[in-house]
Amino acid sequence: MIIKSIETFSNQSVGFVRVINDDGISGWGQVSTYNSDITCQILHRQVAHWILGKDITDLDDKLDLISEREHKFPGSYLRRAMAGFDTAVWDLRGKIADEPVTSLLGGSPGKVRAYASSMKRDIKPREEAERLKKLRDEFGFDAFKVRAGAEVGRGRDEWPGRTEEIIPTMRRELGNDMDLLIDANSCYGPKRAIEVGKILEDNGFCHFEEPCPYWNFEETKQVTDALDIDVTGGEQDCELSTWQQMIDMRVVDILQPDILYLGGICRTLRVCRIAEAAGIPVTPHCANLSLVTLFTMHLLRAIPNAGKYLEFSIEGADYYPWQEGLFIESPYKIQNGHACVSDKPGWGVDIDPEWLAKSTYQISEL
Repeated sequence: MIIKSIETFSNQSVGFVRVINDDGISGWGQVSTYNSDITCQILHRQVAHWILGKDITDLDDKLDLISEREHKFPGSYLRRAMAGFDTAVWDLRGKIADEPVTSLLGGSPGKVRAYASSMKRDIKPREEAERLKKLRDEFGFDAFKVRAGAEVGRGRDEWPGRTEEIIPTMRRELGNDMDLLIDANSCYGPKRAIEVGKILEDNGFCHFEEPCPYWNFEETKQVTDALDIDVTGGEQDCELSTWQQMIDMRVVDILQPDILYLGGICRTLRVCRIAEAAGIPVTPHCANLSLVTLFTMHLLRAIPNAGKYLEFSIEGADYYPWQEGLFIESPYKIQNGHACVSDKPGWGVDIDPEWLAKSTYQISEL
């Protein structure tokens, strides 16, 4: 298969990618959110010329080639750009095969259990509990994630005592039948993380995410080894060698790659396979309702070591105004606490033409 052109449609928050092959068939993907306009520039300048006009049947090899040729530019932005190309090719493959991507990955369409993921810290615990109860009653969620500490907070809480208050409040208000998860976003040193972890265990929480600065594996492993609760992490990591080290050290109990931070479906599958061999489950990070959550749904229906849940952001226009108007029809409909992967070819979604018309357009072509 030969790619003839790569187009991007972007603003600062979102960047969609369209590839067209030599038969005129197109596929849609997405670079990672946030500074997506910058990422699209990198896609055109540092990714496109390595793949235009080349046979991309072996997509893994082509992604490795990009990494090798752009070896002076390792890190997140290059991977975020590669993800736009990778995910568009998977949509193209699905359309050619007339199959959803999950089927190409060895899975099947169907339901995925979701946890309702709150991004908010500037909310009182009781108010947080009330909005989560409404979501429980309306959409049937039976798992919820809230926030502890301050984001990369150097040990500080969002305000004094909030963490100690929100943990028992969530259990008391939501009841004993709910799975409760919490994210510290790299807030704590090991001593404080273990203290918070003990409180979480006393209140029946099951998931403690990024307790320590994510780049400090030794600190996080201290917490993992000291606690019975599942310690989780990995969303920021984008180098395959880093993932191998994390898995070899058993830094966390559950791995959370982000498909768009890591560089696409192919590279995420590699991490999933290494994790599977080590007996470690994968619950990917996907914290907004651009295409990243849809990509994750297809992946979770296919990998044998999928974790218990799909992360599903509950934040709307007040928190993520840029999520509005992305799709002709939203692929995100929660029923009885589950999202559903359709049997439509590729990703099974159409970008809204009105959104595309307002975006910044660029093209690289033969």
